Amino acid sequence: MEAMTDTQTLYEVIGGASRVRDMVDRFYDLMELEPEFALLRAAHPPTLDNARERLFMFLSGWMGGPDLYVEAHGHPRLRMRHMPFAIGTQERDQWLRAMAWAMEDVGIAEALRLRLMESFYQTADWMRNKPD
Repeated sequence: MEAMTDTQTLYEVIGGASRVRDMVDRFYDLMELEPEFALLRAAHPPTLDNARERLFMFLSGWMGGPDLYVEAHGHPRLRMRHMPFAIGTQERDQWLRAMAWAMEDVGIAEALRLRLMESFYQTADWMRNKPD
């Protein structure tokens, strides 16, 4: 199921909308449940519903599926949209750890998890906007 061909998108390989939704929901569930993500959780509003929906929409398009985020909100401008939040190495690492855990929990194959984590790391590292 998760062996990628040249013609498949990440979205198709991962399993489409339901799998992306499962991954995003598990990511935010972990953020709320696990003390090791307290710093990351503190950077979010009291309810995570909006964040869940926006990440799902963004990842859908980013993985080659429906470009839901762009259709609803325009260009993601990730760095600009995250500037109001202090993001350092700890926040980056907590985000990456929560996403890695979420992908493992929803059963994404290791090779695909590693491929996604490389891209997630590059983006998360680029989002840092405060000194350590």
